[in-house]
Amino acid sequence: MWRVNPQKTALLVIDMQNDFVLEGYPMEVPMARRRIPRMQEAVAECRAAGIPVVYTRHILLDTFNVSPLETAYNPALLSAGMRKGSFGSEIIDDLKPGSDDVVIVKHRYDAFHNTQLENVLTSISGLRQVDTVIIIGTLTEVCCDSTARGAYMRDFKVAFVSDATGALSDEAQTATEKTIGTFFGRVLSTGELVAEIREGREGGAE
Repeated sequence: MWRVNPQKTALLVIDMQNDFVLEGYPMEVPMARRRIPRMQEAVAECRAAGIPVVYTRHILLDTFNVSPLETAYNPALLSAGMRKGSFGSEIIDDLKPGSDDVVIVKHRYDAFHNTQLENVLTSISGLRQVDTVIIIGTLTEVCCDSTARGAYMRDFKVAFVSDATGALSDEAQTATEKTIGTFFGRVLSTGELVAEIREGREGGAE
């Protein structure tokens, strides 16, 4: 089984926006808020290893309904949540992107869908050098899962971090981890991820 090679890896921080994380905000995910320390650990370790960090922001518009099926299934989003230009749509301060990080705006759950993400990954460390993505963030069972599948379909290896992703329920978290780990990638804890990154830095990994 493959292991995380920091020279061929990028970190994806999925939708850690104020509207998803802060208490009382429209799409609040308490599990995501509780897991911020593990996410911070993953980001810090990746930066220390020279692994590119890519953030996604899920954005809806007031000018027109850019994601009509999403709002059909969740009508509350017709009037609030992740609005372009709003405080709620911004990445939380605890995971604020750095000046060298990339931020991708998306309108669908899968961060690859109609975005520049694939172009970024195929060039950010040199032409087609990245073959693995680490996924942290929220929602585990929606945008993290969809992006993991999108990565798999494009032949990227997926390292899905179990304690640095946040779902709406323990059941959803467990079910997603089982599916990803069986069919679409590897499920690792933050500690396991850090160990593999450090091992790769010291001796190389494939």
